[in-house]
Amino acid sequence: MTSQNLSIVLAGGGTAGHISPLLAIAAALRSASPGARLLAVGTSSGMETRLVPAAGVELATIDRVPFPRKPSLDLLKLPARLAGAVRQSGRILDEASADVLVGVGGYVCTPLYLAARRRGIPIVIHEANTRPGLANRVGSLLTRHVATAFDTTRLRHSRHVGMPMRTEISGLDRDAARGAAREALGLEAHKPTLIVTGGSSGAQSINRAVADAAEELGAAGIQTLHITGRGKTVTGPDGGPLAADGYRQVEYVDGMELVYAAADLLLARSGAATVCEVAAVGVPAVFVPLPIGNGEQALNAAGLVESGGALIVPDKDFTAQWITGHVIPLITDSGRLATMAAGSRRLGIRNADQRMAGLVLEAVSA
Repeated sequence: MTSQNLSIVLAGGGTAGHISPLLAIAAALRSASPGARLLAVGTSSGMETRLVPAAGVELATIDRVPFPRKPSLDLLKLPARLAGAVRQSGRILDEASADVLVGVGGYVCTPLYLAARRRGIPIVIHEANTRPGLANRVGSLLTRHVATAFDTTRLRHSRHVGMPMRTEISGLDRDAARGAAREALGLEAHKPTLIVTGGSSGAQSINRAVADAAEELGAAGIQTLHITGRGKTVTGPDGGPLAADGYRQVEYVDGMELVYAAADLLLARSGAATVCEVAAVGVPAVFVPLPIGNGEQALNAAGLVESGGALIVPDKDFTAQWITGHVIPLITDSGRLATMAAGSRRLGIRNADQRMAGLVLEAVSA
């Protein structure tokens, strides 16, 4: 067996936070081993059913087996459901003649890790978040080939490699791409530019605060591109889409590299991928962590804030008044923005996809 005829199975799905690094790793493996056969495994209900085939990677599916956090009927059903998913996973690995399994987390990974271990198939894990998910905590007990996006992540046998991302982002030269990116997004070439995003589904609290501050941002000479999220058009007093000087809203932008290139300052949630991409390309940022969950988003942003590359504000404190008091003075201070960009780049890792491909090949040859 050579690296050119490997059979590589990649597991993960459900959200873009799992699928994006999976596809970046797949692309890097194609470059490192052009003859390798790649198969992704997800569930039939996740975003992977659309995104994985669109990237030219074959997709197989298994049953979704969530792990209940509290005693319930679902908890009683868990052993049988997990056993069934492990059997499905084993059939997929056998039919693919898998030489290695790469997992990025999510419900689909636990049964595949267990099935691979039974067959003696090497397992390689990538954990995207500062707080590891349950699947990857289980998987880390079954392998020594474990990688993390953040150096603060505590996971057995882990090494810090960064976040695998699309080469359009990891290879971005913001200065060179700024003019074309602003034109593509319908923005003026030379105005201070704030871009706001709450992710593909939007963030209502961010949307409200930005809408309330839109007129003051425009009066300060700032142009704002507000990516509101699908189905979340921001309305004005007349009930129509909000209009203000220098303010433009869209529901979605296809290609975050355009956003990173066009923005003087990014205002966003601090999901793991966003934080790592911001650091890789060196764009100054204000993070408003998601207020629900286990505080993971605040932890994601902590290193970048400490390095001087970003500011952080709790969701409950993020208001129009906070924007006028903090964002307007920041975005009009080019020296401070340059300092933030440098602080961000110090933490950025652009070749995590290649590092992961190397780890996969290392695991096969071990």
